[in-house]
Amino acid sequence: MDQVGIIVVILTAMGFSYTNGFHDAANAIATSVSTRALTPRVALVMAAVFNLIGSFLGGGVAKTVGSGIVELDTTKSSLTIVFAGLIGAILWNLLTWYFGLPSSSSHALIGGLVGAALASSSTVLWHGVYDKVVIPMVLSPIVGLILGYLVMLAILWLFRKAAPGRVSRGFRVAQSVSAAAMSLGHGIQDAAKTMGVVVLALVVGGFQTDFDIPVWVFFVTALSIALGTYSGGWRIMRTLGRRIIELDPPHGFAAEATAASVLFVAAIQFQAPISTTHTITSAIMGTGATKRVSAVRWGVAGNIVSAWIFTIPGAGMAAAVTYWISNLVVG
Repeated sequence: MDQVGIIVVILTAMGFSYTNGFHDAANAIATSVSTRALTPRVALVMAAVFNLIGSFLGGGVAKTVGSGIVELDTTKSSLTIVFAGLIGAILWNLLTWYFGLPSSSSHALIGGLVGAALASSSTVLWHGVYDKVVIPMVLSPIVGLILGYLVMLAILWLFRKAAPGRVSRGFRVAQSVSAAAMSLGHGIQDAAKTMGVVVLALVVGGFQTDFDIPVWVFFVTALSIALGTYSGGWRIMRTLGRRIIELDPPHGFAAEATAASVLFVAAIQFQAPISTTHTITSAIMGTGATKRVSAVRWGVAGNIVSAWIFTIPGAGMAAAVTYWISNLVVG
């Protein structure tokens, strides 16, 4: 058992969880902040708390990531693979955060694990990648776009005779609930992925033989993602909250409610690690399209989609290079 190695991997996993928090904090609160339903600081505190709660509900997603993406043995090189996968994901998170692009931390992590595994000639469980990653990756934005459009149409019809000012005030209050639900879904999905990687490291490091999540892993992962969320992600928040489309409270509520519903169903029903970023962004586009199709700034949306496409291979290549370097250093 390599005690130093496992400590380094767990600390790196917490570093990834922290970057996940500030990188994806915008997913939960950008719409609420941009519509002034919540102040930025209040929104961040609320997101951190509900990310913390959601972390304890994502066991199914954690097992998918820990045991369904790569197959590793109990050797020192396996810990290096997990470490390299995490570093690849962290580097991709920092790169896209710097440019304000809401890319997927989830897919960066999965791309990192796959890239490091390929670099080491380890086994990638392609059926798991296809069933639990590729299919949900394609379907979740489509569902978010269509469902967001339909939910917003329903809201417009139901409140068609109401005074606009009164409707806006009501939906500002409702957004507190929908933003909390979105934060809870983010915790269920994104904190769970880090927990899955920590358990994978514990298994290949010889510290446990099954993929059950120790209680302390829930707590340290939840704490790190909550701290990262509280530190904020202002660059990405601006992209989601204003650069795609100018949102009002009803549109913000529709986008958050839609995205949260998709996240809950994917995690609880299918144990699929979908991207909170893809889901909320597509929901924002869908709700915005009810104003008129041209109201959505499709050029900005195109840049985001490009980041999505390159996330898995980009993080994978960074992880592969990290593995080669690490393997040379540790022998």
